[in-house]
Amino acid sequence: MNGVKRIIPCLDVDEGRVVKGTKFEGIRDAGDPVEFARRYSEDGADELAFLDISATVKGRATLIDVVRKVASEISIPLCVGGGIRTLDDMRKVMEAGAGKVSVCSAALQRPELLREMANAYGSNSVVLALDAKRVRKGVWNAFSQGGKKDTGIDAVEWAQRAVELGAGEILVTSIDTDGTGDGYDLELTRRIINAVPVPVIASGGAGSLEQIAGVLLSTASPEMTEAADNAPGADAALVASLLHFGHTTVREIKEYAQAKGVCFRRRD
Repeated sequence: MNGVKRIIPCLDVDEGRVVKGTKFEGIRDAGDPVEFARRYSEDGADELAFLDISATVKGRATLIDVVRKVASEISIPLCVGGGIRTLDDMRKVMEAGAGKVSVCSAALQRPELLREMANAYGSNSVVLALDAKRVRKGVWNAFSQGGKKDTGIDAVEWAQRAVELGAGEILVTSIDTDGTGDGYDLELTRRIINAVPVPVIASGGAGSLEQIAGVLLSTASPEMTEAADNAPGADAALVASLLHFGHTTVREIKEYAQAKGVCFRRRD
């Protein structure tokens, strides 16, 4: 048992609508974020992630009014990301009902932002969103601008530095597996888990209940020869397409995972 785990539905929002693509491309409409948020909260989600995926690319602020509506409909922690460039941006989304924020491009451009946020709200409220893509065998780079720009920065080293600056959690998304349904990038997730002392959320590629339970229990891949103890599981799993398009529910995910030995926080 690797401790208490979390299932986190992710609302990728574009101009007020939940959308989903594959490898950050081919975006298609999935539905209303407020409706999804209410459903997932009632169904047993541990947290909810709200990512305004077009805010950074289009150079606009996060959709605060939508964040406020979503926050008013749920009884679980809300993490908001996308378009957050300054401490003032963080203040606005926190006042709108978020319990934490995730930052990607802005932190890569000015790493000190992570320290400023942690000093103002505490490390527990600061999540580094790490969008990573494999550039060669065993090496991933951190990407910015919605996965469009290769920063040339080693993803593992960036995760370590972000924690030193004040990030209290790492949301690691594999661009290579995002939306494919082929499963999480276990090797990337394992590298990040082994490199940082803070919780790590696995994201990108969930295609089955088995894959979700598996990444929470261990990041050992089939070809690994090491014992599972050397490949600890992620602290949380982000899930999007499987939920949005009706392939499963939060309740089904948790029931399956619990049967496999995953422990979740009890909700009253």
